Amino acid sequence: MNARTQDGSAGDVDYGAIGSGYSAYRRPDSRIAQFIAEALDGARTVLNVGAGAGSYESAAPAVTAVEPSESMRARRPARLTRAVNAVAEELPFADGEFDGAMTLFSVHQWSDVTAGLREMRRVTRGPVVVLTCDPKLVHDFWLYEYAPEVLDTEARRHPPIEAMAEALGGTGTIQTVPVPLDCTDGFNEAYYGRPEMLLDPAARQACSAWSFVDDGVRERFDENLRRDLESGAWDDRFGHLRTQPTYEGSLVIVRATP
Repeated sequence: MNARTQDGSAGDVDYGAIGSGYSAYRRPDSRIAQFIAEALDGARTVLNVGAGAGSYESAAPAVTAVEPSESMRARRPARLTRAVNAVAEELPFADGEFDGAMTLFSVHQWSDVTAGLREMRRVTRGPVVVLTCDPKLVHDFWLYEYAPEVLDTEARRHPPIEAMAEALGGTGTIQTVPVPLDCTDGFNEAYYGRPEMLLDPAARQACSAWSFVDDGVRERFDENLRRDLESGAWDDRFGHLRTQPTYEGSLVIVRATP
């Protein structure tokens, strides 16, 4: 059984403490949604595990959401179905109950990823789709030069892609998801060409890895990035990213069929 945080989150982040600004900065991006919909391959009844406030649930016609965090369940819009209070490792559904299943930006929160993915496989007769970050690629992002502790945290928390594919079994594929320059879903790499956004504390707070570092890391990051933006040093090295239409970084879809 998972140890739960103060708001009921079954992971290592208290989403009640992150604050209401999360939904303002983590808005689903339609282009990423298209990749998810294609991976679900027309599945009608879809289970969304670690559903949060319901981002990307438009990717399927009928979604059953599972979310252990009380604060995240409360942020779900009224137009979406009420989320079931459960954890990935103990899904309260019958074998093969769903056409498809998805978990998006969530597996790094689970206490037992293998058990959670096996549960998703158990209750799903079609594709299981996992949107996540490849920990082997996380450090390639320019942010590592300014806040290595943040990306070290990301790499440590995200499970290896190969281990997830093995847990799901069946036939699996791994697909890189290009991040658009004006991405509306504000995870760290979404700001690859908009570094000024990461100077906004609320934008950083919407990326859970920042909650694992202390004020000194945040202050040093802020000071060093501001200095390099003002001097032009950031643009000398990374300025080409400001006009690069997409960024292929660590964001991937792991997909498995029986």
